Amino acid sequence: MGRFARAGAIVGALGLVASLALTACGEKKKQAEFVVGSTATSTPADPSAPAAPTGTPLTLSPADGANNRPISSEISAELPDGGKVAAVTLTAANGDRVEGRMRADGSSWVPSKPLKYGTRYTATVTATGAGGGTSQGTSTFTTMAKPKSMISSGLYLFDDKTYGVAMPVVTEFHPGIPKKDRAAVQKRMFVQTDPPQPGAWHWVANGTQAYYRAPEYWKPGTTITVRIALAGIPLSNGRYGNVDRAATGKIGRAFEMKVDNATKQMKVYENGELVRTLPVSLGKKKTPSSSGTMVVMEKKESTVFDTRDDPDPENRYVTEIDFAQRLTWGGEYIHAAPWSEHVQGRQNVSHGCVNVSTTNARWLFERTKIGDPITIKGTERRLAPGNGWTAWSLSWSEFIKGSALPVPEGGAGPAL
Repeated sequence: MGRFARAGAIVGALGLVASLALTACGEKKKQAEFVVGSTATSTPADPSAPAAPTGTPLTLSPADGANNRPISSEISAELPDGGKVAAVTLTAANGDRVEGRMRADGSSWVPSKPLKYGTRYTATVTATGAGGGTSQGTSTFTTMAKPKSMISSGLYLFDDKTYGVAMPVVTEFHPGIPKKDRAAVQKRMFVQTDPPQPGAWHWVANGTQAYYRAPEYWKPGTTITVRIALAGIPLSNGRYGNVDRAATGKIGRAFEMKVDNATKQMKVYENGELVRTLPVSLGKKKTPSSSGTMVVMEKKESTVFDTRDDPDPENRYVTEIDFAQRLTWGGEYIHAAPWSEHVQGRQNVSHGCVNVSTTNARWLFERTKIGDPITIKGTERRLAPGNGWTAWSLSWSEFIKGSALPVPEGGAGPAL
């Protein structure tokens, strides 16, 4: 078992974000429609100039004359009964126009990128009433100066990379998001899938990670577009989100590994067909492997497992490892173990890892992708929530209980 000190659960995790090419600062020029939290967004109505307003002037938020507004501010209006937003314009003091989209429920208009710090903006909203009349409101407001206290965040997704069907959208926060702030943060976590598939967010207990997944594994060929729009969002602990992060990744073929401790065999399936059965050696009783569904988080053709800091002298070693595929933060991997080939398929002797022969380890390594699932059953230990990308270790009904916002039946639904 390649164990690493978890005293750095976040430091280690953020380090992996960097090694996996953390999707970083900077906005994607191409914007899409998104599933926002547990609701969907849609394109606003025709933005062409409407007829002159005939109804009562609208009251907007941010209010006219407001100062020190967060750069995450959205534009909303008090609408007349039965009214709908017909057009929204947002312009900076220098004349630059800000693009954006309405939320599906009409509650607000979301800028497509963060506003600028210390900048004056003018918003104009036009609404149509049930009888066809129009109302309009205008607000000029100023955003706050850049705050000093921020949270750092990460997004485990590459632009233009292909993942396994169990790849969750994984966001990470340091420090963790307080429970009372999670709903507001989740509303700013946008996901679109093509073809559309329902989905939901789930928060790890300490608020350091949130996962987005569908009720079932993603359909092969799915494109996932993500925007974690946290720049400037205020939290109750006095901190603000540091940046928006965005990425678009693709789901590849279906590839799944299933390990049964009773038989000590791994069955490998590709596109639903059994393609190979491999003998394995799992963790011995003192250091059992975790039972549950994990995903491949990282791959290293060669590495060194150094566990000299383990409190148990029997678990201290330094070993060169080939074809290592990380499954948990705690240090469980699939890897080549030539020293245990004589007992693979018959006896568990590892420190928690899935031992396979060098030949089989190479065969797997050449075929797996980050996000490919592996399910282990029948061991003495259950997979701990948050010990890796554990989004699939819960049933759908259990998973949606971890959402900070209500989840419609069947999930958030497709973008409109």
